[in-house]
Amino acid sequence: MRKFIGDRKFYRMVLAILIPIVIQNGITNFVSLLDNIMVGQVGTEQMSGVAIANQLVFVFNLCIFGAVSGAGIFGAQYYGSGDHKGVRDTLRFKLVVSLLLFLAGALVFLVGGEALISLFLQGESTGDSAGRTLQYGQTYLRIMLVGLLPFAILQSYSSTLRETGETLLPMKAGIVSVLVNLALNYVLIFGKFGFPAMGASGAAVATVVARYTECTIIVVWTHRNPKRNRFVQGLYRAFRIPVSLVVQITKKGLPLMLNETLWSVGVSILMQCYSVRGLAVVAGLNISNTISNLFSVVFMSMGSAVAIIIGQLLGAGKIEEAKETDTKLIFFSVAGSLIVAGVMALFAPIFPQIYNTTDEVRVLARNFIWVAAVCMPMNAFTNATYFTLRSGGKTLVTFFFDCGYVWLVNIPLAYCLSRFTEMPILPLYFICQFADIFKCVVGFVLVKKGVWAQKFVEG
Repeated sequence: MRKFIGDRKFYRMVLAILIPIVIQNGITNFVSLLDNIMVGQVGTEQMSGVAIANQLVFVFNLCIFGAVSGAGIFGAQYYGSGDHKGVRDTLRFKLVVSLLLFLAGALVFLVGGEALISLFLQGESTGDSAGRTLQYGQTYLRIMLVGLLPFAILQSYSSTLRETGETLLPMKAGIVSVLVNLALNYVLIFGKFGFPAMGASGAAVATVVARYTECTIIVVWTHRNPKRNRFVQGLYRAFRIPVSLVVQITKKGLPLMLNETLWSVGVSILMQCYSVRGLAVVAGLNISNTISNLFSVVFMSMGSAVAIIIGQLLGAGKIEEAKETDTKLIFFSVAGSLIVAGVMALFAPIFPQIYNTTDEVRVLARNFIWVAAVCMPMNAFTNATYFTLRSGGKTLVTFFFDCGYVWLVNIPLAYCLSRFTEMPILPLYFICQFADIFKCVVGFVLVKKGVWAQKFVEG
């Protein structure tokens, strides 16, 4: 067991990085849960419209995440080798690519938003209900467009801060952001203190304001502390990125960005496959996913910790230490997820009762939560192995490991079961989710072989 369990120094180091990320993500997801509950109080149709629109925004968010992560594997290694200029150049790359993605995302949502939302309503037989859901989803998405730019800038800066060891500031900014979001949700959704009751639109406005708040805090603090954040010195002075670095990041980062994009699109297609079983399934999955995201913050945040810790060790040339540390990190992630999954399963019958929806939706949500709890340790393992492979620059491998698996296994399975069988939604959902067990085997083999353990930056 000594191979899998570290000493006190190890866990102090891990927790110093992990806890701020968990707190930030946990608070964000908790407020998302409250946001979801508040919208759910005004009706199933508004809740479903928001859920579908957020599924589309989720694709954009993961495109940004993939772009900054592709450059981030260089940023972590540059910082580990003491090259602050390299970190600055990677931030510049993040900003340029994020801006381009913002323009592309805004165009897609403006032109094709209605058609995309309608894809999730094909299984609904009650036309009036589907029409209202479409209207709520469209209105929510249009308002959310205003928040895409600050999100892109925010991710560029905050990811760089984390790569350089500054995890507290993003956490603090995230706390302020979610408090602003929560307060405005209450005021705007229900129409308090003289404001009109805006329902789902109010939730969108609150989210946009919160994103601008968080982005402002991050950017202002970073530039006001140039001695602490040496990479920001001269960031916008002679805004040039070495061509060789652009080629390197593109070569390693493009598969990562495509992976996040295609993976998120794949998840949306899976949701669309489930949605052919009716609008109640969409609402039930919305409740389940919101709660599952809250409980999944530990193992999801562990992925970020793996990327930071292993990336810095590889950048410093400590290859064997990186391998030993990675084994302990993966074990820690899976062990923690077992505990969290048990707690989530116990509370599964309680959470759906909070929503103002039908009994059918509540039962579906409860069952979906149980499935998510069963699959959580498996997801924790695949998440940790994904970030391990990524930290060593094996982005082409991660492409096939992550999104390749979704498109070659999960999507065909879900499509065939949903279109060509009469299988009830619960066993259908369980089979599609548990299919990732084979992905665990692939991840284990790839990590065990150690092909990811390499330093690829100079310094």
